[in-house]
Amino acid sequence: MYALGIGARREELDYLYEARGPKVYPTFAVVPTFTAVGELLSRTQANLAMVVHGGQSIKLHRPIPPEGTLMTVGAIKGIYDLKKMAQVVIETNTTLNGEPLFDTSWSIIVRGAGNFGGSPPPKGEATSIPDGKQADWVEETQTAPEQALLYRLSGDVNPLHADPDFATMVGFPQGPILHGLCTYGYVGRAIAKHAASGDATRIKTFDAQFRKPVWPGEAIRTEGYDLGNGRVAVRAYAGGRPDPVLSNCFAEL
Repeated sequence: MYALGIGARREELDYLYEARGPKVYPTFAVVPTFTAVGELLSRTQANLAMVVHGGQSIKLHRPIPPEGTLMTVGAIKGIYDLKKMAQVVIETNTTLNGEPLFDTSWSIIVRGAGNFGGSPPPKGEATSIPDGKQADWVEETQTAPEQALLYRLSGDVNPLHADPDFATMVGFPQGPILHGLCTYGYVGRAIAKHAASGDATRIKTFDAQFRKPVWPGEAIRTEGYDLGNGRVAVRAYAGGRPDPVLSNCFAEL
């Protein structure tokens, strides 16, 4: 269901058919950790109607198996003042049979909650694409008008992604937007296809920052840049617009 939610097609049958495992996309790491992240976010007393995703990273210690019982421990690592907005950073560690399986880091933006006198977030390392370098590969994939309704079945049931009236109320009059993590999954699939010879389990880390919303039914175009030694930088665009919807994206194989 998750694989279908991030747009998997019949040619990706290894990820869709139980008789072949199935293989598990590494971006699935956001699904079993979502409950812990939601509980921690609620403890901040943020207005959840004003929450959007700011950034996501995953680190795989080994491929995620098709079945198993996972244990996730999460912690709020910081609440930062972005002046107009607040940023909540949550980190999780997930184990299988007591052994590390994957770690995640979530940057959650709370619109209208800034200017509370807090510290700014620490500066992270930006992914650098050499000036003038042409993309080594480009993948453009159409999302379905129902894509957000399908993706939400994996656990993120925020009405922003389903209810037109709610979307208008919180500042998106064009209608419900696609989950940032759905776009994240689409881009992860593109990296797997072009940089990992179709084997998504080779992806070790994947970091991304969300810049602009995507609406269900738009095409997502991912541009990939080979940085050598199994490192890939990407940018993603949607709906033919010139500004990236995902930037500062970086994966390691």
